[in-house]
Amino acid sequence: MAGTKSSNARLGHYLVTAVGGEQVRSFVPPPLPPNPPLRIEDLYGLLEEANRALGRLDGVTSILPDTPLFLYMYVRKEALLSSQIEGTQSSLSDLLLFESDEVPGVPIDDVQEVSNYVAAMTTGLERIRGGFPLSLRLIKEIHDVLLAKGRGSTKQPGAFRRSQNWIGGARPGNALYVPPPPHLVLELMSDLEKFMHAPAVPLPLLIKAALIHVQFETIHPFLDGNGRLGRLLITFLLCAEGALKEPILYLSLFFKRNRGQYYALLQRVRQNGDWEAWLEFFLSGVKETSEQAAQTARQIIALFEADRRKIEQLGRPAASALRVHQYLQARPILSVPTAAKALKLSAPTVRKSIGHLVDLEILREPKARLRGRVFVYGGYIDMLNQGTEPI
Repeated sequence: MAGTKSSNARLGHYLVTAVGGEQVRSFVPPPLPPNPPLRIEDLYGLLEEANRALGRLDGVTSILPDTPLFLYMYVRKEALLSSQIEGTQSSLSDLLLFESDEVPGVPIDDVQEVSNYVAAMTTGLERIRGGFPLSLRLIKEIHDVLLAKGRGSTKQPGAFRRSQNWIGGARPGNALYVPPPPHLVLELMSDLEKFMHAPAVPLPLLIKAALIHVQFETIHPFLDGNGRLGRLLITFLLCAEGALKEPILYLSLFFKRNRGQYYALLQRVRQNGDWEAWLEFFLSGVKETSEQAAQTARQIIALFEADRRKIEQLGRPAASALRVHQYLQARPILSVPTAAKALKLSAPTVRKSIGHLVDLEILREPKARLRGRVFVYGGYIDMLNQGTEPI
């Protein structure tokens, strides 16, 4: 084993190891925080704007008529977007059909990947709210859920990798980036855990979250699922530190729209130590995403209220139709049998209510032929679908 070290402490160093019969240069990052220290004076204005936008977004959860229902769908949108960055071709409708025991329009493995992400998010937040610290143990627990079923289930779920991985290229020798060798993963992740909880690090929370995300992606501690878990960590950290009451900030839409810049800036940190360019990008993402999420929440509230008023004009049938409408806010794709069972109403009653909602143009039937007859809450799905077209 040989290595090359840089005189710039921000850059880390390379180790040359033998992988699959060829010599490979793997990158070993220095511990956080960066040294020389960050120059964030020029970012204070953007940092303040991002914090204000995040605070306004956090406040939106207090005016939502039913926060759990909104979060139910919002988490699913984030799961979809984060998986799409990795190449998954699923859609939001595919995920909702899969969860309703209907047949999605893409391979099951794609939808299972998104479903695993939802479960990982839920598990992580439950553990954090139960007082469990954001730690290596929790990160491995969440990874175990993330890769529990489907494509990643053979890639050592819940365990740090014991072999060399790489990003881009057909093999490590021609890869775009080769993470640290496996024997250093535990040491590097332990350093990252210490930074997460270091009381003496006087950095704003958003700056800290931005640093942790890059360091995690650079270490790439697992054989699979690193990108998805690295994006989850941002939300977990903000919730654990009290910046968000609910997991309502997700940067995957911003990262997806700026995918090339996202990967290029991660490489610039590794190659040039240019943390400041990454921080500007990250803070812009927090500001833009917070503003978009708050606007979407207000639009959804307005849609629910407008549709509720339409239904109230029905007269006697309104009571049952309003119950179906309430159910649709959590399950915007439904069939008569599933809705009847969930609402404890007779199938004829649900069928009549659905008929009224179709007449009011609240519900519509999807164009695709499915196994059973299903109906879609069109306006709601259209709002949630913004930005979720597969890459």
